[in-house]
Amino acid sequence: LANIVSSNALARPAPFKFNQIEYDMTVTIDPVKRTIEGVSMITVERPRELQLILGAAYEVTQAEFNDGPLGQSREQAGQPHIWNIPFHFRQQIQFLIRWHGVLDTLDTSLDHHQTLGKPVAVSGADGSFLPDGANWYPRIAGELAKYKVKIELPPGYKGLVAGRLAEESDTGEGYRAVFEFSQPAEGIDLMAGPYVIETQTYHNIKQKPVQLRTYFHPQIRELATDYLDAVKQYLARYEAQIGEYAYSEFSVVSSPTPTGFGMPTLTYLGIDVLKLPFIRHTSLGHEVLHNWWGNGIYPDYRSGNWSEGLTTFMADYAYQEEQSEEAAREMRLGWLRDFAALQPGQDQPLTAFTSRTHDASKIVGYNKAAMLFFMLRDQLGPVMFQRGLQGLWATHRFKITPWSDLQKMFEIVSGQSLQPFFSQWLERSGAPDIAIAAAASSAVDSGYELTLTLTQSEPAYQLQVPVVVETGQGPVSQRLELQQMQQTFTLKLAGKPQAVLLDPDVRLFRRLAPQEAPPILRDVMVHPATETLILSDKDDIRQLAAALAEKLQRRTPELLADDQTLTAAPAVIIGLQADIERWLEAQSLPGIPQAIAAKGSAQVWTVARPDGATLAVVSVADAAALEALLRPLPHYGRQSYLAFDSRQVIEKGIWPMQVQRTTVE
Repeated sequence: LANIVSSNALARPAPFKFNQIEYDMTVTIDPVKRTIEGVSMITVERPRELQLILGAAYEVTQAEFNDGPLGQSREQAGQPHIWNIPFHFRQQIQFLIRWHGVLDTLDTSLDHHQTLGKPVAVSGADGSFLPDGANWYPRIAGELAKYKVKIELPPGYKGLVAGRLAEESDTGEGYRAVFEFSQPAEGIDLMAGPYVIETQTYHNIKQKPVQLRTYFHPQIRELATDYLDAVKQYLARYEAQIGEYAYSEFSVVSSPTPTGFGMPTLTYLGIDVLKLPFIRHTSLGHEVLHNWWGNGIYPDYRSGNWSEGLTTFMADYAYQEEQSEEAAREMRLGWLRDFAALQPGQDQPLTAFTSRTHDASKIVGYNKAAMLFFMLRDQLGPVMFQRGLQGLWATHRFKITPWSDLQKMFEIVSGQSLQPFFSQWLERSGAPDIAIAAAASSAVDSGYELTLTLTQSEPAYQLQVPVVVETGQGPVSQRLELQQMQQTFTLKLAGKPQAVLLDPDVRLFRRLAPQEAPPILRDVMVHPATETLILSDKDDIRQLAAALAEKLQRRTPELLADDQTLTAAPAVIIGLQADIERWLEAQSLPGIPQAIAAKGSAQVWTVARPDGATLAVVSVADAAALEALLRPLPHYGRQSYLAFDSRQVIEKGIWPMQVQRTTVE
């Protein structure tokens, strides 16, 4: 369920830098009636040619600028409003837009991946969410802008946008709040709901007060103190590592849907997500950190979004690293195992990643990028790496920053060229395939000499390959500079070498060898040709099984008929326990794993077929047990086996990895 929580807000196209823009806006929303009315004064200093847009769902009642009416914005209803403004020689122009409309209906049944789809402005009694990407307010396309937003809501509701709370009143007539964002921002996301607000104050690294708030639905108000305390700890942590927190407040806001977004000065998390006890210790820190990476320094989406990988490395991964070396290694192995599940065409260079849209994009944009920063820290050392981060924050705050600026900063602090490193990991898709081709030893006067030949796939990467040599006097660790497709190294050893292990601690982003990549559920979830076989003639079982297969693969499943033979593609097998047992026996496949046998109401596990394809087997006690899997199971793609008691996981695990080990001749 940790995967419920995503990242910073939905990515926007890369802004330009020509205009200086400020919005002064008043928005009135009735969440129950789902109505919105707004008036906005848009001021543009030193204007150039620009485009003013507003979403198709809204009607415009007034549209003027300095010289009078703006003119028609669309030919017919249902089209977006677009005004193309030619180049102006004036020092300043202003636009006045009045608009109103009806927001879409809030749907609390959506899962997290559905909320990551096309951004839609929604409203209902339980809450309103107006994402910037929905174009719910008139805006200058592709531009950063400062803003002042006044929110007006009926009694019982409270709302906010990112920024400093400048004014607030809550009376019998309704709620009013004014928020100001004094730095150029990527956009405006608005949230409202029947919130109870709790506050604390944090004094930052320079002893400036930072106002902390929770905007929680009444049913989770008792969680407020724990979340506010956790936010204080994360702010102190990242100020010490990077530099001063850039804002005067931070809020944790609850959502009626399972969202997980981070915006400047706040994070927006689902009610059910906030209830999970581990969220405060994991995902909350990820969202707080986005106030430095992503919402404090903006990635240049034209050259790729680096902020998700750096945030994953400094939050999600760092927490595992602090827990233990083994936990950190398991996370790195998980990244490589996820990557091994991708098929040709599902991968992309990091320069092409902008935002998470599905599991394949997360594997690249989050995991591969996080591994890049892990390898960079290995190469530079922790001290130089941290200096690079601090230098980046000191010089690029509130600026649009491409990958190349990160490279320059790390080059400045380290005094070395990093062009080969960044070029190979950013501009190429895929990963190197590394193997030990030969290992032989001979006795010499001072001990032993090991001759080791490594190979890698084409085109060659420049790599520091970790190897561990098992000797009669204990293990010896080495890093070998592999720069060619085949390269031989000679190592001097005191003890007689017995075997060589290739990257046993998983410190390189690379393609795992078959024995290193035990089957996991993600194999069937991301493969575009995965098939589904439902072992039942009962209508309710078949309908639920098809729905589960669709949620696992996020597409209409390819259903096989009962008499069809499995192809070489991965497959999902779903059925009642007795039917599953008969099918496995008929296929000469092993039965249910001992680790989950007879546990709970449903068991799920993976099997590697002799041809290499992965089977995912879902065995349930009855229709209720199958229905209970619909929401939780898609979040466990990194597991090899699970047992559920209704919706609750009671057992889980990953089949063990077999490290590449070559006996020395």
